Amino acid sequence: MKRTAFVIALIFEALWVSAQKAPGFTISHLTGDFYIYTTWQPIDGKPFPANGMYVVTAQGIVIIDSPWDTAQAVPFLDSIERRHHTRAIAAFATHFHSDRTGAYAIFQKRGIRTWSGCQTKTLCIERKEAVPQYCFTADTTFDFGDHMLQTFYPGEGHTKDNIVIWFDKEKILYGGCLVKSAEATGIGNVADANLNEWRNTISKLKKRFSSPTFIIPGHQDYEFSSFGSYTPFDY
Repeated sequence: MKRTAFVIALIFEALWVSAQKAPGFTISHLTGDFYIYTTWQPIDGKPFPANGMYVVTAQGIVIIDSPWDTAQAVPFLDSIERRHHTRAIAAFATHFHSDRTGAYAIFQKRGIRTWSGCQTKTLCIERKEAVPQYCFTADTTFDFGDHMLQTFYPGEGHTKDNIVIWFDKEKILYGGCLVKSAEATGIGNVADANLNEWRNTISKLKKRFSSPTFIIPGHQDYEFSSFGSYTPFDY
């Protein structure tokens, strides 16, 4: 009887440990050539998701941000290149934290050009995060043939360097960690935040991109398309 109880206890322990382990990564189709990918890291003992995005262009795959779980970077790249029969050519980081830049050294070894704002690159060097190869000093438009990507710095919020990325033809706003999901129950990591300016920064974002079709936050659920529902916080 004691042996049976011991075996049952081991089974329950194994199931609990398995439940705490995050999935490797997931990829969801957003619209057209756009896809959302998600990886996880443990927060308070539970897997917590981080979103990134990629778009398949005529020139190759363009990735926004980085897998948070860097162990998934190579499987992720292999998967999307196999799936779309083209290679990843460029990646853009929306701020300096590791959930945005963590796999950039791996990307660079694959010949992927890594970009960020110059403020982000400087902070990556200072904080010993993975460093993008190239940077831009002002809002910049990148032309990838059938898709154009615009970077926009609305001001300080989650970090002092956070930018967003806009695809005008499709009206897709990738907000990164500056934008909080309606699913969020807290404001998240504020170690590098400017809580006094966050409200003003979001106001600038709303004025600049007033009617997005999709808004993608850095974490949690992204299935919404209006600023009215994009955040539980009164910024």
